[in-house]
Amino acid sequence: MEINILKDIEEAIIENSSSLEDKAVRQLHKIIDKLPPYIRRLIYEAFEFKRIPKEYLLSSILFAFSNVAGLAFRLDAVTYSNYGNIYLALIGSRGDSKSPAMDLATAPLNEYDTKMYKEFIEKTQENGFEEPTVRKQLLIQDATIEAAYQKHHENPFSLGIYMDELYHLIEKMGNKTSRDGLDWRQLLLQGNTNKHVDIIRKTTNSFRLPKACPILLGSIQEEFIPQIFSGGNEISGFTDRLQYTPKLTHNSTLSRRGISTDCLRNYSDNLLRLMEHRNTVEHKGLNHPYILTCTTEAEDVIFNYTQDLLHRQENAENGEKEYLSKVQINVLKMMILIHLMEQSASPELCLKIESKTVHEAIQIMEFYITNFQIIRQKRQVQEKSFNINEIINLGRKNNATQEQIAAVLGVNKSTVSRKMARMKI
Repeated sequence: MEINILKDIEEAIIENSSSLEDKAVRQLHKIIDKLPPYIRRLIYEAFEFKRIPKEYLLSSILFAFSNVAGLAFRLDAVTYSNYGNIYLALIGSRGDSKSPAMDLATAPLNEYDTKMYKEFIEKTQENGFEEPTVRKQLLIQDATIEAAYQKHHENPFSLGIYMDELYHLIEKMGNKTSRDGLDWRQLLLQGNTNKHVDIIRKTTNSFRLPKACPILLGSIQEEFIPQIFSGGNEISGFTDRLQYTPKLTHNSTLSRRGISTDCLRNYSDNLLRLMEHRNTVEHKGLNHPYILTCTTEAEDVIFNYTQDLLHRQENAENGEKEYLSKVQINVLKMMILIHLMEQSASPELCLKIESKTVHEAIQIMEFYITNFQIIRQKRQVQEKSFNINEIINLGRKNNATQEQIAAVLGVNKSTVSRKMARMKI
């Protein structure tokens, strides 16, 4: 007992005396060590042989499982029903291996989409292009909002939004004059809690999605952090729905080895095995998902954690207070994903979530809370590091338009225009 008390004191001292980045790294390694072996092995081999940061690959893997789960798996717990769709943003500098992490985690989904595309072409050719054929698809990369609605309508169980450069979408969402951007934000806001989306257009197709299920993964450069919070993105609540992943781990040692074939195969097999369960549900329709429930002990753990979050909200600063409110939803989503990661390696699908899974989901959410604090800290440093008037003057000297200057500053064009008027430019 005395040894355990000393250990707790030692851990508390370390927690309170280290940086947020150090804290996040410790949380990350505790999380990875408890993941299923086939995922843990992929993360470590990718880090050692491909120098892919562990945190980037972890978030990308969560996206892959979230995409496959879609609306096929529902969790009923603490009087709420939730699905496992989440939004993730990888943040770093150019060359930080964000794209390799995203590509590696989603490779099985891309292969699946390629297979479905071939079947789509074959069926289209068979019917002589006369009857409409629906293309089954998990990922979209470059699409207008109308095309995204169309694709989600054809694939109601999920819409995997995969963007190598998230900045362009965030910039559009923060631009009040961009109808396309505002519609994207509306889809992501409504879809986070799987609300219905009803779109009526005079000139294009109209859609009604009984339950929206977008999943988002994208990367963004660190210098654009202020834009994530600007142009109404923070006020609308979009920024609170993102799980942020800053660069935390680094490997500068080259290796002549690559990730082993059986490691890649095990990951792909387990992810696509989950896809087989989803296909079973898709044949039955949206009203017949697998229903996940908690054991009594697991229900107690998530209930107590949610109560703790409410107490933490009362003492939190503005900005973090709102983020913690979304954690109450996202921790339930994370419970689904951790459970499915574990179950995908099992011969039979168990629908009961144990307390161990809840504790692991809580650890992951605490990791993302720390990451959010890191991002807020970086944002504050960046906002203090430049003078708006200096940026405007510099932009004008280089013949930049007001729209371009506003995009750099993460503000509306009207703000730049007013500043220029006061500066008599």
